[in-house]
Amino acid sequence: MDLSIIILNYNTRELTLNCLKSIYLSETTYTYEVILIDNNSMDNSVEAIREAFPNVHLICNDENVGYSKANNQGMRLAKGRYVLLLNSDTVIQPDTLHIMIQFMDRHENIGAAGCKVVLPDGTLDKACRRGFPTPSASFYYAFGFSRLFPDNPKFNQYQLTHLDQDKDYPVDCLVGAFMMVRKEAIDQVGMLDEQFFMYGEDIDWCYRIKQGGWNIYYYPYTQIIHYKGASSRRKPFKIIYEFHRAMYLFHQKHYRMNYSFFVNFLVYSGITVKFLASVLLNRFGSVR
Repeated sequence: MDLSIIILNYNTRELTLNCLKSIYLSETTYTYEVILIDNNSMDNSVEAIREAFPNVHLICNDENVGYSKANNQGMRLAKGRYVLLLNSDTVIQPDTLHIMIQFMDRHENIGAAGCKVVLPDGTLDKACRRGFPTPSASFYYAFGFSRLFPDNPKFNQYQLTHLDQDKDYPVDCLVGAFMMVRKEAIDQVGMLDEQFFMYGEDIDWCYRIKQGGWNIYYYPYTQIIHYKGASSRRKPFKIIYEFHRAMYLFHQKHYRMNYSFFVNFLVYSGITVKFLASVLLNRFGSVR
């Protein structure tokens, strides 16, 4: 088996069906399997998927175990040389799987690769090629320096807006909506960290893959559409909480020992203030 495609579904029936349809329209000579984990959806997703795509290997959880744990369930069953994490709210092109596997086969030092990810309006999903959220990168991003100076590498360490989105290059991290990972890299560094419930696990995984000596690459010569946020609009407070908890977990796990007490205090304070501001905006302002 060349590729194991792992999809997590949580109350996104129509989007998931569209995602699966795009997979099975793929034009490729490579072999693949689809493993779909349902996190106790209440929208008849399971019945619809079974009826429309009987070849999908379906795992049904009796509770929402989160993104990391559910994807790890799929990875434990995966038989492919590569594992593709693919969001249920995406649509791939017919050539996407073929181009990405071909690219990975040509470069054995690449542990993970991602294609170009665009939003429904055609603009780039900036999360598909990022730098690590170091304290300096996070500071420049949070305080708007990256928006004021979009072409300056110093101020765009996180979203990399100074780089051409139509060219390929190594990056620090990809987005979990589309991440193709070499099985040998997974065997070396492990699967997703289940401390992360639904955010930050992709950045953490990429960090560990790079620490393991593998390269991570952005390869934009095929693309997918990401209907972003479709499964995360249902519990706004949970989304806000997990997003900011992931920031804390990542810094605590990877950066805390590298910085002084003062810098760590500023980071944790910034996360707390941002969390409180997001809760208030969600409660009293317009929900985005």
